[in-house]
Amino acid sequence: MSQHGLTLNEALLLQESINSDTKTVNIRLREGEYQYILAKEIASFQLELKFPDVKDLTKKLKAEEEADEGRFIRMIQTVLKKMEKSDVVKILPKDKPWELQKYALSSFKFQDADKNLIFLATQQQIEQAQNLLIPLLPKSKNIPAAKSNYIKATILTLALLVVISYTAVLWSLLQPIINSIIFASAFCIAVTCSLMLGKLLSQKDSRYSSQ
Repeated sequence: MSQHGLTLNEALLLQESINSDTKTVNIRLREGEYQYILAKEIASFQLELKFPDVKDLTKKLKAEEEADEGRFIRMIQTVLKKMEKSDVVKILPKDKPWELQKYALSSFKFQDADKNLIFLATQQQIEQAQNLLIPLLPKSKNIPAAKSNYIKATILTLALLVVISYTAVLWSLLQPIINSIIFASAFCIAVTCSLMLGKLLSQKDSRYSSQ
C-alpha cells in the first residue's frame, strides 16, 4: 500500500484513466444532471489519488447529517450502475467482502450521447495528479534512448555479418576447389553471429514484453 493509500493496481488504473483518449459513451453528461455531478465528484477524488465509495459521494453531495439517508444512497447507486453500464465509471474489486464498492472514471474526457465533449478536469489538474502518481508507479523499464539505439545498431551489424558470411559460405561451396580456410572462417562467423543475434533479439523482446 502506498503512502496515498493506493494499491499498485489502483495506481495503474488511475494512470490508465489519465492517459485515456476521449471516450464516446451512450449516456448524457449534461451539467446539472446527476450523471455529470457524480462523474465530476469522482474526478475530484481521483485528482487527489483517491477512489470514492457511495458514502463518500453522498457526503459530498448532501449535508453531513443526511449522508446516511437510504433513499438518496439508493438513487446514487442506481445512477452509478447506469454509468457503469455506459463505461463512464468502473467498479474496483473489493479488498474485503464487507467493504463498500469503490468507483473510478474510465477517462477524464468523454463525448456523451448528445455529442457534447465533456472534460472533467483541466490539463493543469491532470498534470498535478500525474506528478503525484509517478512515485507510486513501478520504475520505468524502458531502455534509455542511447542504449536502445546502440542495440539496434548492433542487431543491424550482426544481421549484415550473417548475410555476408553465409554468402561467402555458399560462394565457397560453388567453387571448383573449396578453399577450406575461407569456408571454415565464413561458416564460424555465420554461426557465431547468428547465435549472438538470436540472443540479443530474445533479450530485447523480453524487455518489451515485461513493460
